[in-house]
Amino acid sequence: MEIRRESTIRPYIKAGEIFTFNGTYFEFPIDKPSEAIKSNAYYFNHPEWAEEYLIYCHRSPSFKSRWTKAIGSWDNKIVVDIGCGPGNIYATLSGKPRLLIGIDVAPKSLEFAKGLGYTSVLADATDLPFIAGFADVVVLNAALHHCENMELVLMEAARLLKPGGILVTDHDPQLSAWDYKGAAKLLWNSRKLIYRLTGRGFHKTTSQQYWGLACEIHHKPGHGVSNSFFKETLEPLGFKVNVYPHNHELGEEVLEGRKGKAELKYQLGNLLSGRNPFADKSALSLMCLAQKLQNPGPLNT
Repeated sequence: MEIRRESTIRPYIKAGEIFTFNGTYFEFPIDKPSEAIKSNAYYFNHPEWAEEYLIYCHRSPSFKSRWTKAIGSWDNKIVVDIGCGPGNIYATLSGKPRLLIGIDVAPKSLEFAKGLGYTSVLADATDLPFIAGFADVVVLNAALHHCENMELVLMEAARLLKPGGILVTDHDPQLSAWDYKGAAKLLWNSRKLIYRLTGRGFHKTTSQQYWGLACEIHHKPGHGVSNSFFKETLEPLGFKVNVYPHNHELGEEVLEGRKGKAELKYQLGNLLSGRNPFADKSALSLMCLAQKLQNPGPLNT
């Protein structure tokens, strides 16, 4: 059984890479894990927290509609899900990929993902063990802002794609929308206490809240992704890049240029920061849909 499992990914592994298979996932050693890796491994290795994330996050009809429109059919294709967590994307979209590789740093999440049909891999997203140019689709959902070096992770994702392949990212905070100032920043800094007093928020305990926020390295004022970040990173690598701002409410309409309305608290945050809360730059997230048009040359190693 282990030999058969290894044969599914062996053709796509770089020469000289050392790994083990423990019955659930392939593990490529991470010699010097960053603080981001440690935090994500801790949070998403917690069985209850990982299961809650799988059940409640990124499972809405609007999410499914938006992603289905972006990807199209991935049947009989090689798909790589970087930062797969417990497997939310495939749990929501289903389909029949020829090979579905899920990469994460949390063993318990990789166990959940395997149960859904992923070939689970524990590896560092900044230094992936795979050869270049083998994947038809690479996805990163709510993943980049969990990584210290977002640019390097995005470049690694791009490296895996074959010509004609597509890269999709979503649910990373837009830098301009989250750059709170003045009174808005004071409210942001008080949010943990407010959630605790009101009993609102996704996290049930102080510990879960602490580690959940520790995971999100770039989800704070002055951090996040931008249109220029995606284009300046991917276009030199031979990609056609389209970026779509949205507020998490709409489905395929996002790819038609509509963004929907943010919740009132986010509108207020942008208004107090001196920005038009209905402008594209005030949208909470950016979806990036990029197609590889040519081999990027030096990255084919």
